[in-house]
Amino acid sequence: MKRRNFLTSSFLIGAGLPLGMMAPTSCSGNGGGEGASSAAPKQFTPEELGMFSFVDVAPDGKPLKAALIGNGDRGTGAACQFLESGPNVSIIALADVFKDRQDTCRKILKERYKNEVPDANCFLGFDAYKKVMAMPEVDVVLLCTPTHFRPEHFKAAVEARKHVFMEKPCAVDPTGIRTVIAAAKVAETAGLTVITGNQRRHQRDYWEAYVNVRNGMIGDVIAATAHWDQGAWWNKKKRPEWSDMEYCIRNWFNIKWLSGDHILDQAVHNIDIVTWFMGMRPLSATGFGGRVRRLTGDIYDNFAADYTYDGNKRMLCTARQIDGCEGNVSEQILGTKGVALLNNGNNIRIEDYQGNILWKYDYEAKPVKNPYNQEHIHLVESIRLDKKINQAMDLAYSTQVAILGREAAYTGKRITWDEIMASNLRYGPTEYALGPLPDYHEGEAPKPGKDPQAPM
Repeated sequence: MKRRNFLTSSFLIGAGLPLGMMAPTSCSGNGGGEGASSAAPKQFTPEELGMFSFVDVAPDGKPLKAALIGNGDRGTGAACQFLESGPNVSIIALADVFKDRQDTCRKILKERYKNEVPDANCFLGFDAYKKVMAMPEVDVVLLCTPTHFRPEHFKAAVEARKHVFMEKPCAVDPTGIRTVIAAAKVAETAGLTVITGNQRRHQRDYWEAYVNVRNGMIGDVIAATAHWDQGAWWNKKKRPEWSDMEYCIRNWFNIKWLSGDHILDQAVHNIDIVTWFMGMRPLSATGFGGRVRRLTGDIYDNFAADYTYDGNKRMLCTARQIDGCEGNVSEQILGTKGVALLNNGNNIRIEDYQGNILWKYDYEAKPVKNPYNQEHIHLVESIRLDKKINQAMDLAYSTQVAILGREAAYTGKRITWDEIMASNLRYGPTEYALGPLPDYHEGEAPKPGKDPQAPM
């Protein structure tokens, strides 16, 4: 992976592209700088900041019929959560490449929810998603395939004027990001709801922490950390009867062109929280990473990315999937007065630098609903109450931040935001069929830096 292989001299999109979520760089709301007012900063209400309702069940209304594209474990889970969101919802169509996965999904939906999908609405093949989009009775599509396919599927859904649930991340490369950004703008113009799978944005404890940070409890944000460090993840070895393409799709998480590596698939959650709370895009990133114990595929199993922002602000992101190592899935937002300590362990709080608790979420008074369910409640609520939500641009922005860190690690180079936004980098084939993939090489992960055996 040489630097010139993914950076272009042409500026395709421009660093000044509005990404729909540029909050003030000072989260205290004070603005700072010469001429700043000495008056107390404005205190934002949760509603002014866009906080969701956090109802337990979506409101009733006209029937909403959904199609599931991608019938694997995550897709089946999303379909179940959609069916649990509220009354008068159903899954009426399925699309996948593999019949065994589709059959399993159909069985689960029927046995658990009495939701039967007729044979005529079950489509197979790489073009199956197009058949779903052509169904006028489909109101909502759930996009849950391996990430590589997400940009084109999202574009097709918007063109067909469907409301969308789109799993994270939304692309594996800058080329895909540009497709998502363009479609997101069309979706907004068309008044479509787009809910994304960065589920922490659908957790009430995270939202209340965000409101406190924006209202100045930690002062001006100066730095942040984002961590998804865990044990080894799932993998599948290639079977003799599988072609290269079938193996890659069935083992997609471990395949670079399909998942974008685990700094995208998992650490994007934490990167998204930092992006949300800081309200800034990075100027550049450097990174480290490697493949130490990964058993299959061609991705890394550890990353560390150091991001720089305006005003000498920084963000450190780590991501690791190795058994027997320290685990850490959390985010920290550091300000001039204190730090927001964020996690999924029912212990979100804000402390000063002496360890005094300035605020702590009250989990007894306000239990936090499973965010995987909550995001689908917000999906249905948005459509039925005409409370338009479009999270596609936010997800595109956070995914591109993750891509920036990944490419910095893959190449060993400092990469700027302008460069990654202008890059022609694209992973994966341009035509899809169950057969050989001559450009895929099992076990060959990117190698940063210069080959020590190369001539000087």
